[in-house]
Amino acid sequence: MKDLFNLDGEVAAVVGGTGMLGGALAEGLASYGAKVIVLGRNDEHGKSRVLSIRKKGGSAEFFRVDATTLNNLHKAHLWIVKNVGAPTILVNAAGGNDPSVTATDDHPFERIAFRDWEKHFELNVGAGVLLPCQEFGPEMCAQGKGSIINLASLAGHIPLPRMVAYSASKAVILNVSKYLAREWAAKGVRVNTITPGFIPAEQNRRMLMYEEDVPGPRAEAIFRHTPMRRFGEPEELIGAAVFLASHRASAFVTGIDIPVDGGFLAQTI
Repeated sequence: MKDLFNLDGEVAAVVGGTGMLGGALAEGLASYGAKVIVLGRNDEHGKSRVLSIRKKGGSAEFFRVDATTLNNLHKAHLWIVKNVGAPTILVNAAGGNDPSVTATDDHPFERIAFRDWEKHFELNVGAGVLLPCQEFGPEMCAQGKGSIINLASLAGHIPLPRMVAYSASKAVILNVSKYLAREWAAKGVRVNTITPGFIPAEQNRRMLMYEEDVPGPRAEAIFRHTPMRRFGEPEELIGAAVFLASHRASAFVTGIDIPVDGGFLAQTI
Protein backbone atom coordinates (compact mmCIF):
# COMPACT_ATOMS: atom_id res chain seq x y z
CA MET A 1 0.00 0.00 0.00
CA LYS A 2 2.99 2.32 0.41
CA ASP A 3 3.26 2.47 -3.41
CA LEU A 4 -0.36 3.61 -3.77
CA PHE A 5 0.61 6.89 -5.43
CA ASN A 6 3.76 5.74 -7.22
CA LEU A 7 3.58 6.71 -10.91
CA ASP A 8 6.81 5.02 -12.02
CA GLY A 9 6.42 3.71 -15.57
CA GLU A 10 3.46 5.95 -16.39
CA VAL A 11 3.57 8.37 -19.31
CA ALA A 12 1.61 11.59 -18.77
CA ALA A 13 0.67 13.96 -21.59
CA VAL A 14 -0.27 17.36 -20.15
CA VAL A 15 -2.14 19.50 -22.68
CA GLY A 16 -1.89 23.11 -21.59
CA GLY A 17 1.19 22.27 -19.55
CA THR A 18 2.68 25.63 -20.48
CA GLY A 19 0.06 27.38 -18.36
CA MET A 20 0.22 27.97 -14.63
CA LEU A 21 -2.20 25.24 -13.53
CA GLY A 22 -1.22 22.70 -16.17
CA GLY A 23 2.44 23.31 -15.42
CA ALA A 24 1.93 22.74 -11.70
CA LEU A 25 0.15 19.45 -12.46
CA ALA A 26 3.00 18.42 -14.79
CA GLU A 27 5.52 19.02 -12.01
CA GLY A 28 3.37 17.16 -9.52
CA LEU A 29 2.97 14.07 -11.70
CA ALA A 30 6.70 14.04 -12.46
CA SER A 31 7.53 14.24 -8.75
CA TYR A 32 5.67 10.96 -8.25
CA GLY A 33 7.57 9.22 -11.03
CA ALA A 34 5.61 9.80 -14.22
CA LYS A 35 7.39 10.60 -17.47
CA VAL A 36 5.79 13.91 -18.37
CA ILE A 37 5.32 15.53 -21.76
CA VAL A 38 4.45 19.22 -21.53
CA LEU A 39 2.23 20.20 -24.46
CA GLY A 40 1.40 23.79 -25.31
CA ARG A 41 1.94 26.79 -27.55
CA ASN A 42 4.44 28.79 -25.50
CA ASP A 43 8.01 27.62 -26.14
CA GLU A 44 9.51 29.69 -23.36
CA HIS A 45 7.08 28.48 -20.71
CA GLY A 46 7.26 24.89 -21.92
CA LYS A 47 11.05 24.69 -21.88
CA SER A 48 11.21 26.46 -18.53
CA ARG A 49 8.78 23.96 -17.01
CA VAL A 50 10.75 21.01 -18.35
CA LEU A 51 13.95 22.45 -16.95
CA SER A 52 12.31 22.89 -13.55
CA ILE A 53 11.10 19.28 -13.54
CA ARG A 54 14.50 17.92 -14.55
CA LYS A 55 16.29 19.96 -11.90
CA LYS A 56 14.16 18.18 -9.31
CA GLY A 57 15.09 14.78 -10.71
CA GLY A 58 11.98 14.24 -12.82
CA SER A 59 11.58 13.15 -16.43
CA ALA A 60 10.06 15.66 -18.83
CA GLU A 61 9.95 16.67 -22.47
CA PHE A 62 8.32 19.61 -24.26
CA PHE A 63 6.45 19.43 -27.55
CA ARG A 64 5.02 22.60 -29.02
CA VAL A 65 1.42 22.09 -30.14
CA ASP A 66 -1.71 24.08 -30.85
CA ALA A 67 -4.37 21.82 -29.34
CA THR A 68 -7.23 23.46 -31.25
CA THR A 69 -6.55 21.22 -34.27
CA LEU A 70 -6.66 17.43 -34.28
CA ASN A 71 -3.85 17.14 -36.83
CA ASN A 72 -1.43 18.97 -34.52
CA LEU A 73 -2.38 16.73 -31.61
CA HIS A 74 -1.90 13.65 -33.78
CA LYS A 75 1.67 14.73 -34.63
CA ALA A 76 2.37 15.27 -30.94
CA HIS A 77 0.88 11.88 -30.10
CA LEU A 78 3.06 10.08 -32.64
CA TRP A 79 6.15 11.85 -31.30
CA ILE A 80 5.32 10.88 -27.72
CA VAL A 81 4.78 7.22 -28.57
CA LYS A 82 8.04 7.07 -30.53
CA ASN A 83 10.23 8.98 -28.07
CA VAL A 84 8.70 8.34 -24.63
CA GLY A 85 6.01 5.67 -24.84
CA ALA A 86 2.25 5.33 -25.12
CA PRO A 87 0.50 7.75 -22.75
CA THR A 88 -1.36 6.20 -19.82
CA ILE A 89 -2.30 9.55 -18.27
CA LEU A 90 -3.83 12.52 -20.08
CA VAL A 91 -4.32 15.88 -18.37
CA ASN A 92 -6.38 18.48 -20.22
CA ALA A 93 -5.63 21.94 -18.86
CA ALA A 94 -5.87 24.14 -21.96
CA GLY A 95 -8.32 27.02 -21.87
CA GLY A 96 -8.96 30.57 -20.77
CA ASN A 97 -11.35 33.49 -20.84
CA ASP A 98 -11.73 36.11 -23.56
CA PRO A 99 -12.96 39.72 -23.20
CA SER A 100 -14.91 39.36 -26.46
CA VAL A 101 -17.29 36.90 -24.79
CA THR A 102 -17.40 38.58 -21.38
CA ALA A 103 -20.60 40.50 -20.70
CA THR A 104 -20.13 44.10 -19.53
CA ASP A 105 -22.26 47.23 -19.35
CA ASP A 106 -20.81 48.38 -22.68
CA HIS A 107 -20.82 44.91 -24.20
CA PRO A 108 -23.92 43.08 -22.87
CA PHE A 109 -24.82 39.43 -23.44
CA GLU A 110 -27.10 40.20 -26.40
CA ARG A 111 -24.23 41.83 -28.31
CA ILE A 112 -21.77 38.96 -28.01
CA ALA A 113 -21.23 37.71 -31.56
CA PHE A 114 -21.87 34.06 -32.29
CA ARG A 115 -18.47 33.74 -34.00
CA ASP A 116 -16.82 34.88 -30.77
CA TRP A 117 -18.74 32.17 -28.92
CA GLU A 118 -17.46 29.64 -31.47
CA LYS A 119 -13.84 30.78 -31.12
CA HIS A 120 -14.11 30.58 -27.34
CA PHE A 121 -15.54 27.07 -27.47
CA GLU A 122 -12.80 26.02 -29.89
CA LEU A 123 -10.31 26.75 -27.13
CA ASN A 124 -12.11 25.71 -23.95
CA VAL A 125 -14.10 22.77 -25.32
CA GLY A 126 -12.10 21.81 -28.41
CA ALA A 127 -8.61 22.04 -26.92
CA GLY A 128 -9.84 21.66 -23.34
CA VAL A 129 -11.47 18.24 -23.67
CA LEU A 130 -12.85 17.20 -27.06
CA LEU A 131 -9.84 16.98 -29.38
CA PRO A 132 -7.28 15.59 -26.90
CA CYS A 133 -9.74 12.91 -25.80
CA GLN A 134 -10.48 12.04 -29.43
CA GLU A 135 -6.77 11.73 -30.15
CA PHE A 136 -5.44 9.96 -27.05
CA GLY A 137 -8.55 8.19 -25.76
CA PRO A 138 -8.89 5.43 -28.40
CA GLU A 139 -5.30 4.26 -27.86
CA MET A 140 -5.87 4.13 -24.12
CA CYS A 141 -9.03 2.09 -24.71
CA ALA A 142 -7.13 -0.28 -27.01
CA GLN A 143 -4.39 -0.83 -24.43
CA GLY A 144 -6.98 -1.27 -21.67
CA LYS A 145 -5.49 1.36 -19.38
CA GLY A 146 -5.77 5.10 -19.02
CA SER A 147 -6.59 7.96 -16.70
CA ILE A 148 -7.93 11.19 -18.18
CA ILE A 149 -8.09 14.24 -15.94
CA ASN A 150 -9.96 17.26 -17.30
CA LEU A 151 -9.65 20.65 -15.65
CA ALA A 152 -13.07 22.13 -14.97
CA SER A 153 -13.99 25.35 -13.16
CA LEU A 154 -16.27 26.73 -10.49
CA ALA A 155 -17.93 28.55 -13.38
CA GLY A 156 -19.04 25.21 -14.79
CA HIS A 157 -21.04 24.54 -11.63
CA ILE A 158 -22.29 28.07 -10.92
CA PRO A 159 -22.34 30.60 -13.80
CA LEU A 160 -20.10 33.45 -12.70
CA PRO A 161 -21.11 37.09 -13.26
CA ARG A 162 -20.20 38.42 -16.70
CA MET A 163 -18.32 35.24 -17.70
CA VAL A 164 -21.21 33.75 -19.64
CA ALA A 165 -19.36 31.92 -22.42
CA TYR A 166 -16.57 30.75 -20.12
CA SER A 167 -19.10 29.34 -17.65
CA ALA A 168 -20.99 27.55 -20.43
CA SER A 169 -17.81 26.04 -21.87
CA LYS A 170 -16.69 24.70 -18.50
CA ALA A 171 -20.13 23.15 -17.94
CA VAL A 172 -19.56 21.25 -21.19
CA ILE A 173 -16.30 19.85 -19.82
CA LEU A 174 -18.05 18.50 -16.73
CA ASN A 175 -20.80 16.92 -18.84
CA VAL A 176 -18.56 15.42 -21.53
CA SER A 177 -16.26 13.99 -18.86
CA LYS A 178 -19.14 12.10 -17.26
CA TYR A 179 -20.22 10.84 -20.68
CA LEU A 180 -16.74 9.53 -21.50
CA ALA A 181 -16.40 8.02 -18.03
CA ARG A 182 -19.49 5.93 -18.70
CA GLU A 183 -18.55 5.00 -22.28
CA TRP A 184 -14.93 4.04 -21.62
CA ALA A 185 -15.15 2.49 -18.14
CA ALA A 186 -15.41 -1.08 -19.43
CA LYS A 187 -12.34 -0.47 -21.60
CA GLY A 188 -10.12 0.35 -18.64
CA VAL A 189 -10.09 4.12 -19.10
CA ARG A 190 -11.16 6.36 -16.24
CA VAL A 191 -12.27 9.95 -16.86
CA ASN A 192 -12.56 12.47 -14.03
CA THR A 193 -12.40 16.21 -13.47
CA ILE A 194 -10.80 18.59 -11.01
CA THR A 195 -12.51 21.89 -10.23
CA PRO A 196 -9.97 24.46 -9.03
CA GLY A 197 -11.09 27.24 -6.76
CA PHE A 198 -10.06 30.84 -7.36
CA ILE A 199 -6.33 30.85 -8.06
CA PRO A 200 -4.88 34.17 -9.26
CA ALA A 201 -3.17 33.83 -12.63
CA GLU A 202 -1.91 36.31 -15.20
CA GLN A 203 -5.25 36.29 -17.02
CA ASN A 204 -7.34 37.22 -13.97
CA ARG A 205 -4.93 38.89 -11.54
CA ARG A 206 -5.77 42.44 -12.67
CA MET A 207 -9.46 41.69 -12.22
CA LEU A 208 -8.93 40.36 -8.69
CA MET A 209 -6.15 42.50 -7.30
CA TYR A 210 -5.09 46.08 -6.78
CA GLU A 211 -1.42 46.85 -7.27
CA GLU A 212 1.10 44.85 -5.23
CA ASP A 213 -1.32 41.94 -4.82
CA VAL A 214 -3.72 43.77 -2.53
CA PRO A 215 -7.17 42.10 -2.86
CA GLY A 216 -9.70 44.22 -4.73
CA PRO A 217 -13.50 44.30 -4.30
CA ARG A 218 -14.01 41.17 -6.41
CA ALA A 219 -11.39 39.26 -4.42
CA GLU A 220 -13.01 40.33 -1.15
CA ALA A 221 -16.38 39.07 -2.41
CA ILE A 222 -14.77 35.74 -3.29
CA PHE A 223 -13.23 35.47 0.18
CA ARG A 224 -16.64 36.03 1.77
CA HIS A 225 -18.02 33.08 -0.20
CA THR A 226 -15.00 30.83 0.42
CA PRO A 227 -15.03 29.20 3.89
CA MET A 228 -11.22 29.10 3.95
CA ARG A 229 -11.15 32.86 3.26
CA ARG A 230 -8.25 32.82 0.81
CA PHE A 231 -7.20 32.08 -2.75
CA GLY A 232 -5.81 28.69 -3.69
CA GLU A 233 -2.33 27.87 -4.93
CA PRO A 234 -1.58 25.91 -8.12
CA GLU A 235 0.35 23.28 -6.14
CA GLU A 236 -2.78 22.50 -4.11
CA LEU A 237 -4.23 20.73 -7.16
CA ILE A 238 -1.44 18.16 -7.24
CA GLY A 239 -2.82 15.83 -4.57
CA ALA A 240 -6.13 15.38 -6.41
CA ALA A 241 -4.33 14.89 -9.73
CA VAL A 242 -1.93 12.26 -8.40
CA PHE A 243 -4.82 10.40 -6.77
CA LEU A 244 -6.80 10.33 -10.02
CA ALA A 245 -3.73 9.49 -12.11
CA SER A 246 -2.75 6.52 -9.96
CA HIS A 247 -4.23 3.28 -11.24
CA ARG A 248 -3.72 1.83 -7.75
CA ALA A 249 -5.20 4.62 -5.66
CA SER A 250 -8.27 5.29 -7.82
CA ALA A 251 -8.83 2.07 -9.76
CA PHE A 252 -12.59 2.14 -9.04
CA VAL A 253 -13.02 5.89 -9.46
CA THR A 254 -14.46 7.35 -12.64
CA GLY A 255 -16.99 10.03 -13.54
CA ILE A 256 -16.33 12.17 -10.48
CA ASP A 257 -15.35 15.78 -9.97
CA ILE A 258 -12.99 16.79 -7.16
CA PRO A 259 -13.42 20.43 -6.11
CA VAL A 260 -10.20 21.94 -4.74
CA ASP A 261 -11.89 25.21 -3.87
CA GLY A 262 -11.54 26.01 -0.18
CA GLY A 263 -15.21 25.08 0.30
CA PHE A 264 -16.62 27.52 -2.27
CA LEU A 265 -19.16 25.06 -3.69
CA ALA A 266 -20.26 24.06 -0.18
CA GLN A 267 -21.09 27.61 0.85
CA THR A 268 -24.68 28.80 1.19
CA ILE A 269 -26.18 32.20 1.97
